[in-house]
Amino acid sequence: MTGATRNVVPVTDVTWGVLMHVFVTGGTGQTGPAVVAELVAAGHTVTGLARSAAAAARLESLGAAPYRGSLDDLDSLRSGAEAADGVLHMAYGGDYADPDGLIRRDCAAIEALGQALAGSGKPFVSTSGTLVTKAGRVSTEQDAPDPDSVAAFRIPGEQACLRFADRGVRASVVRLAPTVHGPGDYGFIPALIAAARRSGASAYIGDGANRWPAIHRADAARLFRLALEKAPAGSVLHGAGEGAVTIKSIAEEIAQVLGIPTASLTLDQAAEHLGNPFLATFFSLDVPVSSRHTQAMLGWAPTHATLLEDLKTGDYFDPEASKRAEEIWLPHSRHAREVRPVDWPR
Repeated sequence: MTGATRNVVPVTDVTWGVLMHVFVTGGTGQTGPAVVAELVAAGHTVTGLARSAAAAARLESLGAAPYRGSLDDLDSLRSGAEAADGVLHMAYGGDYADPDGLIRRDCAAIEALGQALAGSGKPFVSTSGTLVTKAGRVSTEQDAPDPDSVAAFRIPGEQACLRFADRGVRASVVRLAPTVHGPGDYGFIPALIAAARRSGASAYIGDGANRWPAIHRADAARLFRLALEKAPAGSVLHGAGEGAVTIKSIAEEIAQVLGIPTASLTLDQAAEHLGNPFLATFFSLDVPVSSRHTQAMLGWAPTHATLLEDLKTGDYFDPEASKRAEEIWLPHSRHAREVRPVDWPR
């Protein structure tokens, strides 16, 4: 990978049915462990990037081999990718007060990983989010990302990965729904529950008819595996088991479980209610998507609990879940800057 000429392998030749050695970044985040476990269960060998001893131990517990390094260590990314049959890039982080820095860091990592695969025909799956799509209508995988979207800073990473489809890499991008639900979720939904507990009311903004995509973590894990195994070069995939869950329906389910009323709030009232203006903005978005093309292309379909079903039967109402949500999302928490960047936003 230091300038040697490679024979370009046709990127239309997918590796479906072939066991691979997969190099994974972000394998110890919120979604990553489920993805690593899915790959290992399918017979693939996994090496995961680990920036700490705790991350290395977590990867080992999942059946993966840890590879010490970080997103800022581009040499470690290149060498990890060169030794693998395919790459899955899920890690994302940095200082969210510096979006330009986030973009530079992500694109540099993607370039390093992709360059290591150039000309090989190997799969390279990177991660983005459905929040890059245009609000107010149902977006499909064929729709270009919206430069004015709330997650526009993920667009350069999408484009950097997909450009490798023209460089002999079977590159694809999975856009994950903003809510990836399942045990131990510390994303958006626990913040709603924590605020409902604090205030005694489960809130939505306006009429609450705005729509969000959602996906169960186990369904997302299977989607990532199938993308590695058989997504054609240049594919954009939507990781959404449900394309349009209304925020009001989520608030009503929370109210029913907690035995409290619902409340319609203005955006400013919601910022105070949630303790975080940023969260209020996100919960006001109407960002439905379709994953029909993804399902048809990969033979993938969601089979696990829906978001509302998970709210009924999962661990979302464990008091510890609300406590952790407050530590992550409330601005005064000493943990907020430390934890928030791990998996957010999609």
